[in-house]
Amino acid sequence: MNKTKKIVRIIPAKLRSILKGMSSYIPPLYRLISKGTGGTVNARYCYSVWLRHLVMAGQSGLSTCPNTIVELGPGDSLGIGLAGLITGANNYFAFDVVEYAGNNKNIEILDELIKLFTKQEDIPNETEFTEVEPRLNSYKFPSEILTDTRLDEVLKPERLDEIKNALINLDKNQNKDILISYVVPWYDAKLLKENSIDMIISQAVMEHVDDLYLTYEMLYHWLKPGGVLSCEIDFRSHGTAKEWNGHWEYSDSVWSLLKGRRPYFLNRQPHSTHIQLLESVGFKIICDLKTKDFTGIQRSSLAPRFNDISDDDLTTKTAFIQAIK
Repeated sequence: MNKTKKIVRIIPAKLRSILKGMSSYIPPLYRLISKGTGGTVNARYCYSVWLRHLVMAGQSGLSTCPNTIVELGPGDSLGIGLAGLITGANNYFAFDVVEYAGNNKNIEILDELIKLFTKQEDIPNETEFTEVEPRLNSYKFPSEILTDTRLDEVLKPERLDEIKNALINLDKNQNKDILISYVVPWYDAKLLKENSIDMIISQAVMEHVDDLYLTYEMLYHWLKPGGVLSCEIDFRSHGTAKEWNGHWEYSDSVWSLLKGRRPYFLNRQPHSTHIQLLESVGFKIICDLKTKDFTGIQRSSLAPRFNDISDDDLTTKTAFIQAIK
């Protein structure tokens, strides 16, 4: 492909992203075109994501009965954390940088999730959600984890009513048995006590965090010894380029135009950086499941700052990482 054709090929995605970045300097316009994050607006998506994290924890020999859960970046609803509460957790903290999760949608999704767990529906797979990772060996309802005995206990009507009341009275701490807290924006390590959290999850979030070291250090501080960090990380370009890894082609100056003043954007850090930082703050990696894609840009197209990226990083599209304190 000659240079002219290459430029024509990348302009549409690049231009769209630059225009969106420019709109961030005009808050009313940015709010108009930024209507949500997608995904968690769908109860079946939330059900699928939570059960994938739970199943993978079970396969790694980690705890599948967390009492206190933190979710980073819940997006358009608190549905993933609500699924965690339905399956036995009593405390759920949701931290985000922009408030997307309206409570009317949360209550609607809670009701739908209860139906899914009551029916013991199979986990929605890649046919229904083509982009969702990690992939599982089996999408059957995980009855070896969510046994009939456990479900009989957690699905008691009075307990489900407590979850709904806690959701209705969000952050008012009116319920002593179930706690749901939604904090926007979050930045302070003092939000939670040291060694107080059983499980921290995120789904396609850590690729948006600017200060990864500080964030991983904070998560380590919060987790109990043996506590689980469970992250699905998406290294794709998120629509900023035609190729899935085309965001590594842009210079810093062009990337600054694309970013504008958006409250969050891609950090462009590759897989190995996340592993290095996790280990540097003290985490022990238990699971590192990578999906590979060799169809993106090649090394010759990389921006100078990414010249030293490894071949493994250049072709790692997503990674599901579970680690313990």
